Amino acid sequence: MLRIGALVSGGGTNLQAIMDAIERDNIDAGVVCVVSSKEGAYALERAAAKNIETAVMRKKDYPSQRDYDIALADYFEKRNVDLIVYAGFMLILGEDFVNRFENKMINIHPALIPSFCGKGFYGLHVHEAVLKAGVKVTGATVHFVTAECDAGPIILQKAVEVMDDDTPESLQRRVMEQAEWIIYPEAVRLFAENRLKIENGIVKRR
Repeated sequence: MLRIGALVSGGGTNLQAIMDAIERDNIDAGVVCVVSSKEGAYALERAAAKNIETAVMRKKDYPSQRDYDIALADYFEKRNVDLIVYAGFMLILGEDFVNRFENKMINIHPALIPSFCGKGFYGLHVHEAVLKAGVKVTGATVHFVTAECDAGPIILQKAVEVMDDDTPESLQRRVMEQAEWIIYPEAVRLFAENRLKIENGIVKRR
């Protein structure tokens, strides 16, 4: 079984989608621990409802970024985690964390990378930028996590139409329902089945 650790900061809707898909589709994987960057994140309640171990690790409680990165990495390694999923995690981690889980971390971004991504593009900010630009199609991207924000090899993408009367909130919801909650569990399944291979920075399916 693929042992999954999750990083969260908020509601955890993508975490829920992954947990539900594992049960529904008999994916050979399980979420074994969930770490939040702040107290009170509803994602922790979602995990607790499934009897999954949870922890809160706040960056401000550590002397430096490096100390925080190492503590997080140690936590996941002690629990023999095979894959780390970013499920609404609002912090960018440094090389001391990323290098220890190279090609074993995935994230979902609420746009079609390389558009509307990078530092500052998170949550509603992404959808606000999409609407301001007037593009007609947006979507979501699952990618491997590297030290550079939103720049890791792309695993899956799914397009979503932008409506004329969209607000950032309505667009956010539709992107989640029509893209994020579909392709994130699918990426987990492909990883669990060892069907993802990175060649020259590009993901190919086995």
